[in-house]
Amino acid sequence: MQRRAALRRIGLATGATLGASAASIGLAGCTRHADPRGPLDFWAMGREAEVVAELLPPFRQRHPGIEVRIQQLPWTAAHEKLLTAYAGDALPDLCQLGNTWIPEFSALDALEPLDERVAASSVKRDDYYSGILETNLMPARDGRTALLGLPWYVDTRLLYYRTDLLRAAGHARAPQSWGEWRDAMAAIVKRAADGQHFGVLLPLNEPDPLLALAFQHGEVLADGATRGAFSREPFRRAIGFYSELFHSGLAPAMTNTQVSNVWDEFARGMFAFYISGPWNIGEFRRRLPPSAQGSWATAPLPGPNGPGVSTAGGSSLALFRSSARKDAAWKLIEFLSETATMQRFHALTGNLPPRRSAWVDPRLANDAPSRAFADQLERVHPAPKIPEWERIFQEMQATAERVVRRTQGLDAATVQLDAWVDELLEKRRWLLMRQAARGAR
Repeated sequence: MQRRAALRRIGLATGATLGASAASIGLAGCTRHADPRGPLDFWAMGREAEVVAELLPPFRQRHPGIEVRIQQLPWTAAHEKLLTAYAGDALPDLCQLGNTWIPEFSALDALEPLDERVAASSVKRDDYYSGILETNLMPARDGRTALLGLPWYVDTRLLYYRTDLLRAAGHARAPQSWGEWRDAMAAIVKRAADGQHFGVLLPLNEPDPLLALAFQHGEVLADGATRGAFSREPFRRAIGFYSELFHSGLAPAMTNTQVSNVWDEFARGMFAFYISGPWNIGEFRRRLPPSAQGSWATAPLPGPNGPGVSTAGGSSLALFRSSARKDAAWKLIEFLSETATMQRFHALTGNLPPRRSAWVDPRLANDAPSRAFADQLERVHPAPKIPEWERIFQEMQATAERVVRRTQGLDAATVQLDAWVDELLEKRRWLLMRQAARGAR
């Protein structure tokens, strides 16, 4: 009952979470947690879960007494599955956790701090890209910060672009500022002069590009992430630049479902720039025709006045407080976080490592599209660390779409978004006020 109350308190309860499935999974969990000598349960998602078993032979040789049981979760169901497991006291020992989910499980007090274990380990904190490691740091009860996960792989966004179209429009290098970027896009569109070619594809149902532009000006939440800051000047400048790309004809007002095939249209020259993540390096190499393989590159995102920041995403390895095998689970996290293991993981998946030492691998160091990501990772910004962020993230993009499609003006849209965010975060403000009052006694 206490776990279900915790879910309700931070607004994460769902029908499935509080239903019979939670009760039934809890029965199975009791047996596992009662046996500290049982198998180590590791939950992972998607492609990572498919290949992680290939990483484990050296771990088994090193720790023959630790049996690892891997459960694969689809990304579409993983969040609900984890909350259901929490409600039923049936969480695994460790898990792959999207780093924007860490604030939720921190609020539930479900994650084991790793600070002391990392301090005694060969896995050093200062080897991680600081903006990515920051996504795993959460406020602790004593007022300090606690490390609640170790980044496993990283995800950020930058420019994929057509080098040939850029050169033909009179621009010798990738743009570094918003002004250079706008000028390059305008020159490309003017050269095509047919209304069917655009400077950039910014699908209206993908919020990451707008968030990156917003971070280049500052925070999107205010007052300790308890109120919206979307109607303030920093975000207004970002959404103003974003929406003007559409209104001036440099970007098509489309969602990604309205683009028949991103790679075919990129090769055809429908757009010259595309903001995407590291998984598309492999996709561009597989899906673009041979004739286009020498005509694309990656570059860090432009900023208002020079190279800009981008979003800090990816997945982390987290250890749950409820685990009866914390020492064994930490050994697996430590192994998966070693430089050599991360390099092998990249070779199997294409996922980019969060530790700088792993980038000396020639497959990364000598790969031009990947090197641009290494550059961008030095300038990334974490999302607000609150459980409500995913809902705010999606509502931010819905607001931007209304501005782009001119169904709502920028002033009214951002004021409305702030009002919605302030209402959503009312409970958070109340809880923080109660905590402050208790601390003052």
